[in-house]
Amino acid sequence: MNKMEGRRNFGYGKQMEWAGKQALKDRYGNGRYGTVAGHTERWRQFAAWCRRERGIRDARRVNRSTVSQYGAGLADKVTANAMSVSYAQNLLSSVNVVLQSMRGDRRIRIAPAALVGKRSHVREQAPAGLDRQTVRQCADQLRQNGHERIASVVELARELGLRLREASMLDARAALRQARKLGAVNITAGTKGGRGHRVDRWVPVTKVGMGCLVRAAKAQGAGRNLIPADLTWRQWNTRVHHVWAAVRDDFSLKKLHDLRAAYACERYRALAGSVAPVIAGRRLAGRDADRAARQTIAQELGHARSDVVAAYIGGAR
Repeated sequence: MNKMEGRRNFGYGKQMEWAGKQALKDRYGNGRYGTVAGHTERWRQFAAWCRRERGIRDARRVNRSTVSQYGAGLADKVTANAMSVSYAQNLLSSVNVVLQSMRGDRRIRIAPAALVGKRSHVREQAPAGLDRQTVRQCADQLRQNGHERIASVVELARELGLRLREASMLDARAALRQARKLGAVNITAGTKGGRGHRVDRWVPVTKVGMGCLVRAAKAQGAGRNLIPADLTWRQWNTRVHHVWAAVRDDFSLKKLHDLRAAYACERYRALAGSVAPVIAGRRLAGRDADRAARQTIAQELGHARSDVVAAYIGGAR
C-alpha cells in the first residue's frame, strides 16, 4: 500500500488501529509475522488510548506531546508496580515503529527509557520450574483436564527451552524422528523475528526431553503442529495463557517464560560445571567456562547475542 500523506492515517485506512497494521505490513512485507503481530497488538492499545483520552482517531494528529503523555501514563503504572518496565518500553517502542512506518520519518520518536525508566536485563531471582517433577505434575494435571496440547507446550518450554510460539508450532512428529536419529532437534518454526530458516538452532534432547516429544507427537495427532486446526495463532495464544493462569499457582509456577529460564539454568550447570549465578548468588564458574556456556545457551535459546542470557541465568560477575 502506498502512503498518501493527505489522507486519513497517512492513507493507510480510516481506522487508526487498522491503519497501523497495514503500515507494518507495508514495512515488513511478507514474513516477520510474529513481529507484525506483536507491534499490532501494542499499537492497538495506543490507538484505543488516543481515542479514549484525546479524541484522536487519525494518526496525522499524533505528535510528540501525544506520545509523551501516553508514556507518562505508562510511567505511572510502572511506579505503582502495575506494569513492568520492559512491557512499558515495548509499548512505546511499538508506537515509535508504527508511526515511523506511517510517516516515513522519525521526527516524533520518543526514547522509551527516558519516559518509563531503564529495564534490567539481568535476572535476580531463580526461575520457577527448576524442579522438573513439579512441571511434570502440572502437565499431568493439564492432561487430566483435557488440555493435552497445552500440557505438551509446557513440557517443551521446560525441556527444550522453547518460546510459547515455538513450542506451539513445532512439528512434534518430525522433531521426534530427528531427535531419535541425531539426539537434537533444529528449531525453525515460530522463531522470533523469523530467523529460524536462516540460522541453525540445534537443541539437545535428553531422555526426559524425548519423553516430552513422544507425548507431544501423540497430542499433535495428524495435525501439522500443536495448534488445533480450527484455531488461529491469536486464539490459541489466548487459550494457552488462560488455561495456564488457571493452573500454575497450584504448582507454584509463574510465567511460561520462566520455564525457558529454568532450561537455561539447567543447561548452564551441565556446560559450566556449576550452578547458574542467579541460583548461587554469584558466578562460581571460571570466566572462560562461563563465557562458553553463555554462547551455547544463547544459540539454543535462539538469541543472537550471549549477553542476553543474563536475563535467564543471572549476571557474569
